[in-house]
Amino acid sequence: MSEMPTPRGKLTPNRVLSDLTWLRVGGPADWLFQPADIDDLAAFLATLDRDVSVFPIGVGSNLIVRDGGLRAVVIRLGRGFNGIEIDGTRVIAGAAALDAHVARKAAEAGIDLTFLRTIPGAMGGAVKMNAGCYGRYTADVFVQAEAVTRAGDIVTLGADELQFAYRQSSIPEGWVITKVTLEGPKADPEELGARMQEQLRKRDETQPTKDRSAGSTFRNPAGFSSTGRADDVHDLKAWKVIDDAGMRGATHGGAQMSEMHSNFMINTGTATAADLEALGEEVRKRVFQNSGIMLDWEIMRVGETAPTDP
Repeated sequence: MSEMPTPRGKLTPNRVLSDLTWLRVGGPADWLFQPADIDDLAAFLATLDRDVSVFPIGVGSNLIVRDGGLRAVVIRLGRGFNGIEIDGTRVIAGAAALDAHVARKAAEAGIDLTFLRTIPGAMGGAVKMNAGCYGRYTADVFVQAEAVTRAGDIVTLGADELQFAYRQSSIPEGWVITKVTLEGPKADPEELGARMQEQLRKRDETQPTKDRSAGSTFRNPAGFSSTGRADDVHDLKAWKVIDDAGMRGATHGGAQMSEMHSNFMINTGTATAADLEALGEEVRKRVFQNSGIMLDWEIMRVGETAPTDP
């Protein structure tokens, strides 16, 4: 392997990633880098051999790392990248700031970003996946993002460059989002707080929040235009076509499609990444056989299968 730079942050070789994902599966990354600050990150990337792959990871809420791990430097932002500031109707959040924390801080300032309250994950991932809920998307409130390129340059990205679409955006491979600026409408802080409490109540009633899951497993079927904004929403839901195919509660090894919400895949305690991915592919197959609809994964799957995987 190429000689690694010597950063001020923490650089760990052969770091198992399972404890960094919500599904608690996954093999080791060649390296895990936790930068001290943006200058440390920029210097590291500028010096890193261009042949070495870079994979940014957030809180692992929407991710399956395969059992063979990742042949890459995994970059995980922590302290120094999770601050939240208010500037008028704008919220400037570090990429490691949790979506829920951003929603709460904004609400306290009378800014309506309440749709973020029940979305698992951090702001960097929210931009990458154009995360949304209750008919609103990150694209709807996005102003700009700060990122470090694979060459180590610090740049500002607007919506045009990110090309937001349904559950996705166009971020060049190896670039790391470090800061996000959002802007929401003004509203009464008490009303926003009450709305978020109601959202949490409904979520806990309908989703397996006490189980190990990664949120929605599959995207809702086609019916969205290129913008991914609220007015593109189609009524057909992934959970419905999964139910219709008889896959609610289906299992493979330690993986299960939740009985509570059939578009949530859970690790019952013994699942491998191979179990989870195999179950997901079986669901896709059965849904296609039943309805002619091919579901697209919403959960990102990365890395290599273990040598013992079929």
